[in-house]
Amino acid sequence: MCGIAGILNLTGEPVDPCLPRRMIERLRHRGPDGVGYYADAGVGLGHARLSILDLAGGHQPMSNEDQSLWITFNGEIFNYVELREELVRRGHQFATRSDTEVILHAYEEYGEACVRHFNGQWAFAIWDTRARTLFLSRDRLGVRPVFYRASREQFAFASEIKSILALPGVPREIDPIALDQIFTFWVSLPPRTIFKEICELPPGHSMTVDGGVVTVKRYWEPRFATTTNGAHSEDYYADALRDLLRDATRLRLRSDVPVGAYLSGGLDSTVITALIRQCSDVELRTFSITFDDPEFDESAFQREATRFLQTDHQEVRCSYADIGRVFPDMIWHTEKPVLRTAPAPLFLLSKLVRDHQYKVVLTGEGSDEILGGYDIFKEAKIRRFWSAQPDSRLRPTLLKRLYPYLPNLQNQSSAYLQAFFHVGSQDTADPFFSHVPRWELTARSKTFFSDAVRAETEGYDGYAELRTMLPADYHRWDPFCQAQHLETGHLLPGYILSSQGDRMAMAHSVEGRFPFLDHRVVEFAAGLAPSLKMKVLDEKHLLKRCAKDLIPPSVRARSKQPYRAPDGKSFFHSARPGYVDELLAPERVRKDGLFHPQAVAKLAQKFREGKAIGIKDNMALTGILSTQLLVDQYITHFGERDSHD
Repeated sequence: MCGIAGILNLTGEPVDPCLPRRMIERLRHRGPDGVGYYADAGVGLGHARLSILDLAGGHQPMSNEDQSLWITFNGEIFNYVELREELVRRGHQFATRSDTEVILHAYEEYGEACVRHFNGQWAFAIWDTRARTLFLSRDRLGVRPVFYRASREQFAFASEIKSILALPGVPREIDPIALDQIFTFWVSLPPRTIFKEICELPPGHSMTVDGGVVTVKRYWEPRFATTTNGAHSEDYYADALRDLLRDATRLRLRSDVPVGAYLSGGLDSTVITALIRQCSDVELRTFSITFDDPEFDESAFQREATRFLQTDHQEVRCSYADIGRVFPDMIWHTEKPVLRTAPAPLFLLSKLVRDHQYKVVLTGEGSDEILGGYDIFKEAKIRRFWSAQPDSRLRPTLLKRLYPYLPNLQNQSSAYLQAFFHVGSQDTADPFFSHVPRWELTARSKTFFSDAVRAETEGYDGYAELRTMLPADYHRWDPFCQAQHLETGHLLPGYILSSQGDRMAMAHSVEGRFPFLDHRVVEFAAGLAPSLKMKVLDEKHLLKRCAKDLIPPSVRARSKQPYRAPDGKSFFHSARPGYVDELLAPERVRKDGLFHPQAVAKLAQKFREGKAIGIKDNMALTGILSTQLLVDQYITHFGERDSHD
């Protein structure tokens, strides 16, 4: 794991050597173990290194033997050992033991198709000195980020947006369309980002810059089967899943530094921890978050899992005050507005990992998306049942099965729940049937937009844009698989793996690895019948079956409780942070120009008086405050923040 950056002057003029250095200085939190630079006519590459493999020989930017290719690389190629052996058989010679050099030789051998041979998580750029082309690629699921800005004179790229914004002449402006997208889908739709003129390379894509022409191509996308193979028993599929997960875990333990694991006490992280124990006899250290508020705390399940798996466990306790305190730092690293505070405790968790001298952790992310664990899948299934079975006596009780961990929702009347979940009010053939209730709830926060933002977004239809991104055969997939695609293709890379993942871990120089997101596991899961993922209303049915003798029975049997954190209360407790009142003050909101000052003032007052309740108020407050922080840090005071932060 590292930070990468680079500049290609399309005019051919030499790159000022100070510029790649300025870019990399903004990324030193990603790579505190060393920096490196490469300069060629019109090109400058930079690298900030987090040493994990080949500690002595893996310095970057790295070249091939004749220095015709140069690479700056962020991530890991987990099957590099096997690829290296294959490339040696084909006549390639290696000077290091690093996976970075494997990428270079694979590019020599296979060209741009080399990425199809990789099992890993990556963002890299290769400069070809002979062809004068720049090739960039991002991993299949979007674990590792890469951003770019293309103008007539210059192409610049980096692991984080702040690195590009550090270049002279780059505008720092909020994109109202991206803001509209985030306040609907929780994420902006790539290539768009929250900043004008800054683009994101989408997951599963590569790009080439040749003579000023930028070409972006998709090389991978998860495809769900239009028909599913039911020829085998559940046990057969459970065994196949376990074998794949075990091998994915084995590959992700490859490291020249110690590897730990996140252990939340839920099914996914406990399964991964159990598989680590099967793959390694080294003492395993695990890490978790606990909360002062019992509504969010899972420490009892964490203790049971650690006793069962016999790990050396460390935890960090998180209070309302802790979330309010680190929220500005969190936004500095997310580089985008967020609608929940959930990344903040993960920021504290990665600090705990680093404080214990660990650089690498395995986690359970991705399981809910690919194996059917989220309540949104269950919700869509119940809503479809309501439409198909209007006379069923089960209907009134089914909505109470949703979100049992949200007491305010559970206390509502049946009529309220029917309206809240859009029961019977939406066309079941709508390609976004599963997600419209969530998106419409989120979009209510757009009522706080200023007149200027409303004017700039008037007529914009985010649903229409998202429809253009759907796979050609999307309409032929089972509705359950359509919902999975929306989660895996958008929320997963844009929020779970970004704001909650890469950015919070790398804020403290920690690399997360995700066995469930091994592309072989993802492709296997995509081909499963939906009934193996959610059997009636039993989420992740096949995973539970495959884990039956791996984990404590109580963890296997517990109801799904997604990771959540306290929201609005974190900013309005007895010792609330000073920045909250400052950034939400009407004069400041009016000056920044994105939200309506009086509406924001009324919302803040609701929280001060303890009258704010429910998801809508919390989501609106968090989204507004995070956006105000983003403007403060990246537009108003960008040059004042220490580059090492």
